[in-house]
Amino acid sequence: MKAFLIPNLTKKDALFHTGRVAHRLAGLGVACVAQEQFRRVFQELPVSFCKEPEEALSLCDLVIAVGGDGTIIHAAKEAAAFGKPVLGVNVGRLGFVAGLEPDELDRLELLIAGDYLVDERMMLEVTLRREGREFVYYALNDAVLARGALSRILDFRVLLNQSNVGAYRADGLIVATPTGSTAYSLSAGGPVIDPALRCLLLSPICPHSLFTRPVVFGEESVLQIQAGSSEEGVNSYLTVDGQISIALKNEEPVFCRAASQTAKLLKLKNTNFYEVVNDKLAERRS
Repeated sequence: MKAFLIPNLTKKDALFHTGRVAHRLAGLGVACVAQEQFRRVFQELPVSFCKEPEEALSLCDLVIAVGGDGTIIHAAKEAAAFGKPVLGVNVGRLGFVAGLEPDELDRLELLIAGDYLVDERMMLEVTLRREGREFVYYALNDAVLARGALSRILDFRVLLNQSNVGAYRADGLIVATPTGSTAYSLSAGGPVIDPALRCLLLSPICPHSLFTRPVVFGEESVLQIQAGSSEEGVNSYLTVDGQISIALKNEEPVFCRAASQTAKLLKLKNTNFYEVVNDKLAERRS
């Protein structure tokens, strides 16, 4: 068995816990590989190196991401293109999509025993059409269309399969997966959706309306969203999983649909989704 290590060394203690993971896996007979950029800091670890992540992803059996939710989400999207599962070790704040906490690394032996579950999560395919070209992005959590630097409200038009859904005046719109329903969408008043479902969640951000509410769409839905403003200098941005940001032109169409590929998250603990949500939200309150 071979594991591709993807750490976020900007996180406190991430290097220490990545070392613990590497030594633990080596003791179990699992070969670890990391990108060449980590050679200097990993020189004392039982790890081999490759120049490109695509090389490691094609050769490995699984990916282990050591970081917060952002790191794990990034790793899961990279691995999804190769059909590889990801185990997240949480060294961030919440760790909604993490499979293990740092004090649970003894559970890594369950990988060898085959005693684990693969939790398949729906992803979004987000397409920006610009000047006859298509730019495609993938999201595990959400795609957000929102205002830029100026604090001005935007006008949004939403179509479902080319039929009108409605117009929104708001700071922004969030299109979330069930996984993303516990992220930004939750803060915007959206519902919690079981990640076993396949659907799209549309949540307005600060809508200028008494009656605007989040809406859930079926997995075959294709949402077309256009953001615009009649005021000069007011622009909008498309942000994908909080990691990619693209400045939009006035009323440029953005399309969101369920992606054909899924993210595969490894579970080594017998906890259900609602236990995780309750635990993590309790942490947020403390």
